[in-house]
Parts: sequence; C-alpha cells; structure tokens
Amino acid sequence: MPTSSEGRPSEARSRLLNTATRLFYAEGIHSVGIDRIVAEAQVTRATLYRHFPGKEDLVLAYLNEVDRAMRGQADEAVAAGLPAAGTIQALSESIAQGIRSAGFRGCAFLNAAAEYPDPESPVHKAVLAHRQWFLETVTELLTKIQETGAEPAARHFVMMRDGAMAAGCLFDPELICETFLHGVERLLKVYAATDYSDPAGA
Repeated sequence: MPTSSEGRPSEARSRLLNTATRLFYAEGIHSVGIDRIVAEAQVTRATLYRHFPGKEDLVLAYLNEVDRAMRGQADEAVAAGLPAAGTIQALSESIAQGIRSAGFRGCAFLNAAAEYPDPESPVHKAVLAHRQWFLETVTELLTKIQETGAEPAARHFVMMRDGAMAAGCLFDPELICETFLHGVERLLKVYAATDYSDPAGA
C-alpha cells in the first residue's frame, strides 16, 4: 500500500477508495466511470493509476474494505463473550442495523456478483471468498451448540441473511428486520432441539 513520507496510508489513495466505495455501493460498479471517481476525489488520473493500475483493482479494494468491516462486526460479536447462540443473535442484530441504516442498498457482494457473473473474474472470486468466510464463521459458531448438522444450519442462516439484505432495500426495513430476526431465533431453537444422531431428526 502506498504511504506518505510519515508512513501513513496515502491521503490521495484514501480519498479515491472512499469515493469509489460511496459511488460503487450507491449507484453500481459498472455505471460509475473512472473520470467521475477522479473528479469527485479531486485527484489526477495519474494519481489514480499510481495507486490502482486499473478499475478492477479499485473494485477489489472496495470489496476488501467491505469485507474488513463485516469481519469487524463478526469479531465484535464474538468478543462480547456470549454463548454461541447469543453471538449469532448479536451478529444478526448488527446485520439488521445495517439494513435499517440510511442509504442501504443491499449486500455489496451480491450486488457485485450480479455485475461480474463470470466465475473466472477476480471480482467474482473475491465475492465467493467472502461468502465462504461468512459461512465458515457461522458454521463454527453453530458447532459450539452441537457439532452435527452445523453446516446445513449455517447455510440456512446465510440464505435468510441474503433474503433480508435483498428485501431490505425494496420493502419496509423494519418489517424485514423483524422477520429476519424472528427467523434466526426460530432456527436456533430448532437447531438446538434437534437430535441429529437420529435419522428421523436429521
């Protein structure tokens, strides 16, 4: 990462990334051109290309920032020291908080996947890597409740989260969040009560 003479991250790079993050999320990646990012960040094209050789590099940096923020949410929920079910509920509350926030426009990763459908695209691969991390994080938490059946339950959680993120920018966010949180609570109760060693309960 380019830095200033004092060793801090470059101010120009930060402005570029902050501007791109705001515009990409609000308006879509393909609809926002390099010229607009340069103009709003108040830098030259040469400065942009010094930090980001191409637009794809800027898109990947944008997704990396979103990924870091979401990992921070998960770390914060885990650091609270709650039982596993409480940690999942805290993580769910942070997701709901995001849905209720001003300017919410769905999941940045699902939005990016829709714009970069090619599975060989570095952007598409970054989306899949983030989603794999999220699935593994939830699976690990559910394993602390009981080991068997954790991954299917985690996939169920991720599907509910995806649905809430998609619906949250289309319908009443309060209603969407209420439905999502109720679904998570129900999932946790059913999961904890199910005997996965019994084929009838699996």
